[in-house]
Parts: sequence; C-alpha cells; structure tokens
Amino acid sequence: MAKAQASIDPEQLEPMEARLVATLPDGEGWQFEPKWDGFRCIALRDGNDVEIISKSGKSLARFFPEVVEMLRRPGTRHFVLDGELILPIGDILSFEALQARLHPAASRIERLSRETPARFMLFDCLRAGDDVLFDQPLSARRTTLEAFYRHERSPGLLLSPRTSDGQLARAWLDHSGGALDGVVAKRLDDRYQSGERAMVKVKQHRTADCVVGGFRYATSGRHVGSLLLGLYDDKGLLNHVGFTSGIAKDERAALTGRLEALIEPPGFTGKAPGGPSRWSTERSAEWQPLRPELVVEVTYDQVTGARFRHGTRLNRWRPDKAPRQCRMDQLRHELRPAELAEMIDLPAPA
Repeated sequence: MAKAQASIDPEQLEPMEARLVATLPDGEGWQFEPKWDGFRCIALRDGNDVEIISKSGKSLARFFPEVVEMLRRPGTRHFVLDGELILPIGDILSFEALQARLHPAASRIERLSRETPARFMLFDCLRAGDDVLFDQPLSARRTTLEAFYRHERSPGLLLSPRTSDGQLARAWLDHSGGALDGVVAKRLDDRYQSGERAMVKVKQHRTADCVVGGFRYATSGRHVGSLLLGLYDDKGLLNHVGFTSGIAKDERAALTGRLEALIEPPGFTGKAPGGPSRWSTERSAEWQPLRPELVVEVTYDQVTGARFRHGTRLNRWRPDKAPRQCRMDQLRHELRPAELAEMIDLPAPA
C-alpha cells in the first residue's frame, strides 16, 4: 500500500456519493449497507489535530466537540474515515437535533454536546496509520475499517452493518415496515471515488393520508400552487406537517375553484404554517385556510420534528377517508438502531 504523503489532496476529502435507483442491483460483487439519516462527513486525524468536513467542504468540528474529543482517543494517530454523524434522542435518530447544533453560540453547542452527544457511524477507511487506501478496492478498505473498529472500540464510534447478500438487503427494506431510510449498494472491487456518484441507493418511500388544511396560490396567476397538509394529534388538533405541489396543469383551474369554495378560518388548529421565508414574495407567503373536508394520499421520504422534511408527491384523492382518521401516528421515523440490529441479526451498537 502507498505510504502517506505530508498532506492529502483536499479534493480527496469529498465523500463518494450515491445515485438514486428504483431497485437494488442483482449479481455478485456488491456490498449493501443501511442508509443512515444524518450528516455525511469525512473525519481525519493528524496527530492531535482532528477535523470533520461536511459534504459541502465546510468544517463541522466546532459544532460537535464531543465527536472531536472521541476521535482523539484512538491509538491510531493518523486516519481518514468516511461516515455519518448521527444523534440519538431517546431511541430514535433525530435529524432536527443535528440541525440544532449548527448554532453560532459556543455555550449552546457545549451544553447540547453534553446533554445529547452525537455518534459517528463508520462507512469506509481511507487512511489508517501510514497506509493510504483511496486506490484500494472496497473489500480491502472494509477489512481495514473493521480492524480499526475492533482495535479502537471508542465510545460513540459505531460500525455500519453490511452484507453481500442482495436478498437479505431487500428483506431489510421489506421487513422494516417503511421505517428504514434506505439501502446503499457499493461495488466490492471499486476504488474510492471522491465526489463521484459511484454508489447506488434505494430510498424508502412511505405514504400518509393527510387533511388539506390550506393552500397557497402560485406566484403567478390565480390558481393553486401547493396544498398544505395536516394530521390530527391526540388532542384533536390539526397540525401542519408539510406540503405537496405536484398538481397537474390541466387540473389546477378546477381544483382552485373547489378549494376557494372551502376557504374558512382557522384551517389548522394546532401547529400552523410558518411565516414568509427570505425567498417568499408577499403573495407566495400568504396561505388560505380551509374547512377540513378534503383528504389526499401523499408519498414522503423523511420525517423531521413531526413533519415531512421535504415536499411530498401527490398520489391520489381519498374521498373514502374521513379527515379525523388522518392522524400523526402515520409518520414513520427512521428505524431505531436497536430495531435494526435485531432485524439483521447483529449486536446492537454500544
């Protein structure tokens, strides 16, 4: 193996990425891993110096001091690791809690680092000691990564499970009830390709029946631009949980008339849509409240803070569904680490 140079090309520190596909690949020579819902990053150590670099190339070290300190503990004083920052709150992984760390106040970061410490999930090893592994096949890099993990066993350092059995990987998706975020497939004979979409991923998509609690007009023209979605909580309050905007062009005029006939405050009785963002115009920031009579089925990918993280896809209208049946318990968080360990028959992370 090549010996480490005085420095590594900064472009090599861009994580290798994955392109989205509909199904997992067949055939031999693949490694499959769960897709984790966190901050993808590269962690490197050079003696006492530790850095954590995000996909965008920015340093995350000051926001996660407990991870920096954890990465200083291993006996291996020079390494480059590819992985994901994850943050368990209770027994779920919270992307919202990760986002809360990106805060300018050092005192807040220090407090959160003690109250809710983050973890680092290992995917790949790009350097260990004097051995630089970028040009080595994944099979060799994984062997080195597992040896590094067994040797260090630092609290907060986790090793992502893997399998070469495609049927088992598909079973992870099928048997997780929609709670697993997805599966990533990597070629065992591939070198590490920084910044390239050289892996593939299948994302888990879930569906939910939601009440249309309001809508926004499009930024131009007098027709609907997006539907505002709500779900009822245990107190009977209708909470805003996201939006969908994939409305067919030839349906907008008729739908606009249908919605305008239902305009009636308050629309949402619990959490309501937020105020305007810096990209909003005066018109696009306004929303119209509706009587809670219409139900739609949407497809979503991830949940953050009891709402859809991204826009959803409109599947169909549900005139057969009573609005009161649309409840918050439809929201599926990512599979809990202990549940994942049980599902794939591996020990739970320490």
